[in-house]
Amino acid sequence: MRERGEAGLSALTRAEVVAVDAAGVTCKGVTSADESLVVRVCAAGEGVIRVRLSQDADARSRSARAISLVTPGTAAGATVTVEDDRVVVDAGAVRAEIRLNPWNMRFTDGTGRLLAEQDPGRPDISGRLRTLPFGRSTADGTTVAYHETFLVPADEAFGGFGESFTPVNKRGQRPLMWNFDAFGAESQRAYKNVPFYLSSRGYGIVVDSGMPVEFDMCQSTHSDVQIIVPDDLIDYYVLGGPTPAEVLGRLDALTGKPVLPPKWAFGAWISSGFFRDTQERVLERARTIRAKGIPCDVLHLDTFWQADGNWSDLRWDPVAFPDPEGMLATLADQGFQVCLWMNPYISHQSPVFQEAAEAGYFLKNRDGEDYVADVWHGSFPASGILDFTNPEAAAWFRDRLRGLLQQGVAVFKTDFAEGVPADAVAANGMTGTELHNVYTLLFNDLVMDVTHEVTGHRLVWARSSYLGGQRHPAQWSGDVDATYPAMGSTIRGGLSHGLSGIPFWSHDAGGFTGTPTPDLYVRWSQFGALSPLVRFHGTTSREPWEFPEHAERGAIEALRLRYRLMPYLYTAAVTAAETGVPMMRALCVDYPDDPVAWQADLEYLLGPDLLVAPMISADGIRDVYLPAGSWVDYWTGETLTGGRYITVAPHLDRIPLYVRHGALIPTTVPGDTVADNPDITLVAYGLPQGVSRTDIKDLDGSTAVVATVDGDRLLVSADGPKRISHVELVGAAAEIVIH
Repeated sequence: MRERGEAGLSALTRAEVVAVDAAGVTCKGVTSADESLVVRVCAAGEGVIRVRLSQDADARSRSARAISLVTPGTAAGATVTVEDDRVVVDAGAVRAEIRLNPWNMRFTDGTGRLLAEQDPGRPDISGRLRTLPFGRSTADGTTVAYHETFLVPADEAFGGFGESFTPVNKRGQRPLMWNFDAFGAESQRAYKNVPFYLSSRGYGIVVDSGMPVEFDMCQSTHSDVQIIVPDDLIDYYVLGGPTPAEVLGRLDALTGKPVLPPKWAFGAWISSGFFRDTQERVLERARTIRAKGIPCDVLHLDTFWQADGNWSDLRWDPVAFPDPEGMLATLADQGFQVCLWMNPYISHQSPVFQEAAEAGYFLKNRDGEDYVADVWHGSFPASGILDFTNPEAAAWFRDRLRGLLQQGVAVFKTDFAEGVPADAVAANGMTGTELHNVYTLLFNDLVMDVTHEVTGHRLVWARSSYLGGQRHPAQWSGDVDATYPAMGSTIRGGLSHGLSGIPFWSHDAGGFTGTPTPDLYVRWSQFGALSPLVRFHGTTSREPWEFPEHAERGAIEALRLRYRLMPYLYTAAVTAAETGVPMMRALCVDYPDDPVAWQADLEYLLGPDLLVAPMISADGIRDVYLPAGSWVDYWTGETLTGGRYITVAPHLDRIPLYVRHGALIPTTVPGDTVADNPDITLVAYGLPQGVSRTDIKDLDGSTAVVATVDGDRLLVSADGPKRISHVELVGAAAEIVIH
């Protein structure tokens, strides 16, 4: 809040057009402090308006010295109209309407419906200004932030901001774009921040800055959203809809398309856990998995594949792993891919530390010395932080990874990368504050690129991320506690991340920290099995046979359900990569006009036709919201009417799972690993009203499936490489004809 007459605020009050082109206008703005600033408003793609305010027309975000976050496009049909004191920039699905004197800007959709409008700032009854309007603030003559404020209706809801573990509707919250080691999933600390939000009014806003941007989502005043950008400019994009899917598609167009993981990545990942491992234990684990018929495609080796205290110098522990090449070859013969844990820090106790330090590969402190930081929060030795703005350091690290990939390692878990200290100094001159958020992008880009070079795929398993991180599949939710409340918060984190444009997300089934109770282990295994990707990992064992027999059986059955649904899940994955619509998504993506869909954030749609409601408390009872329409209980075949809550108390071996009435779900017989060319059994849930359609997408292309009712017959046809070997009908009776 600013007191009456308090200095430092420089809000835009009026402007004059100085240049007009086919995309937009450039204006000379005059502020309340009688300063001149440059305003640029233009179309940056169909349905995208870009707004910049800066001291200089060529100003760039400080993060741009390391990496480009946004690539603006062009809108072929954009129009620019300048009339007296009024300017209109029309980009189709969104339009900027500008009044020059006094300055005001509003955004509408193509029909003229208001989406968002600037609040010029109003003093309260005491004369204090309670919001920071479009402009900038200075302290002692130095710019400290640019800012923007929008008026919002009382019923507007907001989603996004990355993997935020708070309620999915961010109204009333104050997200800070600063990557933290979150120490769980039960605070506002987040490993993955994305300076983007999606509105229930049918638009989105993304800010191009790697600095600690702050969003006040109607917290300090209920009628305003404020965006505070401590950078050399404010540069934001308004994305038109009207649907959330269309907004997310436009976000992808600006920040990059999602990358589809290899098909085997959608199978189960089973970890050694965060404790000492050996080559023989890994091989025994593999034998047990296959002997018990547990579906699994990936074995993950966590920290102790390296010598204790030397993390992460990327060297096999020669005592625990005397023959890594032989071990990797044996696992490959058994159908396992292998993932290795690593991070961008090197312990000062490792022999490799001195090599890297002498070459100048670490971030420095302000005195020019290697910044040896407590990245493990006192649990393990302090480490140097590799400086990926130094091309030589990046090449050195890439070479170390390449050798492991050439041995037969398939993928790396890229842990940490949230720990760049604010007072560090990088080789390219960036401060730690400027580098902190985008460091994870440099790290994951490097690992992704060398992985692609050797293996042909771009998969990483990443903990931290930032804007544009959808190019780094996959991402998981970090060190979550093994409790029911933490599982609920994890669901919210995944849904928020999906609303931020990230389709391929996961979590540690069973929770990471501590040991889950047998019932929680089963419930979390069911949630994991019906997530985009699934991994079993924790500080103690998450191997199914380490739990009581009923819990082991429940976890294995959950995985078999996943592998049975693999043709449906992989189709949803391919679609997500094509469109940016997440596999696991909040109900508001498909039901944006339903107010309850913006609040029901402990359940989700998995693909277009499955509604999943994990059990989130030990009492075994929960309420499930069914959106409008009819839904078929997956387990009983009962048809339920939507648009209401139902109360359920399923047996431990069942997760609440509902199928959209009329949906066609491709399934297969579950095997030990994900099949490249599975036999398809199509399951129809209820007779369609008219025509039901689905596409089955696989490595061999897309197969269009159509089902229609003809009297007392259900006619099913398929056009494409997949052959439908069998059709089942649930919740109805009819003769089935495949042709």
